[in-house]
Amino acid sequence: MDNLTIFTEFLLMDVTGSRELQVLQGVLFLVIYLGALTGNLVTVTVIVTDTRLHSPMYFFITNVALLDFGSISTILPKVIEKSMTGYKRISLTGCAAQIFLYILFASVEFALLVVMSYDRYVAICHPLHYGLIITPSLCSQATAGSWASGLVYSAVHTGALFRLPFTKTNVIQQYFCDIPQILRISPPDVQYSEFFFVVVCTCFALACITFIFISYINIFSTVLKMHSQEARNKAMSTCTPQLAILFLYFFAWAVAALGPISKIPSLKNLLTAMFYTMLPPFVNPIIYCLRNREISAALRRMFNRFSEFSLKNFLTKVKISSIIIN
Repeated sequence: MDNLTIFTEFLLMDVTGSRELQVLQGVLFLVIYLGALTGNLVTVTVIVTDTRLHSPMYFFITNVALLDFGSISTILPKVIEKSMTGYKRISLTGCAAQIFLYILFASVEFALLVVMSYDRYVAICHPLHYGLIITPSLCSQATAGSWASGLVYSAVHTGALFRLPFTKTNVIQQYFCDIPQILRISPPDVQYSEFFFVVVCTCFALACITFIFISYINIFSTVLKMHSQEARNKAMSTCTPQLAILFLYFFAWAVAALGPISKIPSLKNLLTAMFYTMLPPFVNPIIYCLRNREISAALRRMFNRFSEFSLKNFLTKVKISSIIIN
């Protein structure tokens, strides 16, 4: 026991030892990060500023965009700093905070996706009762409940991972504090308890997925019975973006949960982690802006207003300049 080493910081490993490639990786991550931030902030701005989008569905989409913003901001800034400076160390507290926040944002987003599937089910299958069922009070309660469940799950999960000291090694074969990598170097007692905890949470997640699956079966069954092509197109334009994001979310979750735990840094390991940490926050705004007709129309109106405002300011400045010159 006298020779037992307890680690209080971790070493994050890179795929390559070349500084040029590390800097190139940092630039790539910076571009992805800025693209994700821009897309999600534009989505939130469009929905908040356009009164036509002030409805429960877009309220939930705004929350999802903010969660994507938080999720990618939890990991990428530290990764970009590490790639640019070459500083590979992260404290035990910083690693725990990174995992806690990432699990929090991911779990709250999953809960909101379940709520959004119910929202679409009521809107399409029971449109006459939509205003009575999906009230502002219900939206607030559903959002608060999603955050509360996410906080509890994240706190319990992070506490279970870090409840015992790390004595095996402090080397993480990944560019951030990845949960499978933390499990790989954690004590056996933590691994056993984590296994049962994951089994219980997976059963709960499968129940939620079943609820989502049944909701969308009823939605598409109702859509196919609609006589109006315009009504079918409108219903599908509000459902397909959410369905695409659900598939992306579940696929990313499956990659994270079922992928092999690498014991050495590799390009495959890097790309796998990029897929489930960066792709959803980066792609979600693109899906909403391209596949949702109302958001696309609101985006065009916002750009038109911005263009008109810029043109007026330019003409005003030109007019003032000509008066001064004369």
